[in-house]
Amino acid sequence: MNAFKRTIEQAIKQYAKKYPVLAVTGPRQSGKTTMLKTMFSDYTYVSLENPDMREFATKDPNGFFAYYAGNLILDEVQQTPALFSYIQTLVDASGKMGQFILSGSQNFQLMNNITQSLAGRVALFKLLPFDLTELKHAKLLPKSYAEIMVNGCYPAIFDREINSKVFYTNYLQTYVEKDLKQLMDVRDLRQFRNFISLCAARAGQLLNLNSLANECGISQPTAKAWLSVLESSYIVFLLQPYHVNFNKRIVKTPKLYFYDTGLLCYLLKISKADTIYLHPQKGSLFENFMVAEVFKQNDHKYLHADFCFWRDASGHEVDLIIAHNDKIDIAEIKASETIKSDDFKGLNYFANLEGSHVKSKHLLYTGTHNQKRSEGNITAWNNVEDILK
Repeated sequence: MNAFKRTIEQAIKQYAKKYPVLAVTGPRQSGKTTMLKTMFSDYTYVSLENPDMREFATKDPNGFFAYYAGNLILDEVQQTPALFSYIQTLVDASGKMGQFILSGSQNFQLMNNITQSLAGRVALFKLLPFDLTELKHAKLLPKSYAEIMVNGCYPAIFDREINSKVFYTNYLQTYVEKDLKQLMDVRDLRQFRNFISLCAARAGQLLNLNSLANECGISQPTAKAWLSVLESSYIVFLLQPYHVNFNKRIVKTPKLYFYDTGLLCYLLKISKADTIYLHPQKGSLFENFMVAEVFKQNDHKYLHADFCFWRDASGHEVDLIIAHNDKIDIAEIKASETIKSDDFKGLNYFANLEGSHVKSKHLLYTGTHNQKRSEGNITAWNNVEDILK
């Protein structure tokens, strides 16, 4: 399916005229190949997951680039790190913009090679599963927030109408048995699967790495390494605490989130939307949904905003802080359709500390209508893009 354009296409087209190399990262199955083939239909496409192509590129890079002269899309290019130096030489010699389009699903390996060989020559993009604005434009967004949370936002679920449980069963198996082996040596795959499930149980919460390691029966350094792998392959991400110290009693531990709530719900064995409404982790799950959505919108619109949260030892908290230069927007996330004045308490407390730096206050909730109140904006889950404006 590319019945509609991905939001990020606008930025990719713009920077294809300004950089010789473009690199698009993102998780497997997020639609990178479909998008790039459609956008750059006049480019030659080569997948380096193909063993024959990989051998050709690795053993005879000069012959490879002589054969594939001209504009080129190189998919899963992190598989052939030797190519990056050759790409550098070619673009420096040609001076041509948009000559190479690179894509990959393993961010650590791809970024490591780009940093070493292509710094200053490449524009970086991140394509994540569909965001809510894209689904709205395609008229695919359900009326129920719980339904989209359980189904997830991977393109295959929509364009091939794959049952979400079937999709995530296969997705996880492919990830564990294929990608994981390329990134690190994990001898006990069942233990790693258990680790991912334990991460799911902590989604939207402060990350206690020691507790996570102990419950999984692994060392703290192993837990840290495994978490890094999950980050690098776009399964999870960490939201860091606000760096300004009002006092020494602020929380300095990051919070853990999943990029896709469909995978999160699958790991928590939530298969029906109705389960979300009464689930004991409803608040954390909805928070994960909203924070991940803001991250997706930011990447797809190429906004480059910075995100963090704030909490002090007394329980005052701001779920999401969005920093644009010297101004910040702050948001509280409530898994409720009813908003009370008290719900602005944490936002007001923080705004009093920060003063004029706070540009706007938002309360994200499970209702479907935006409201403007004297204390701030009440923003519906299906209008979450409004807090990035």
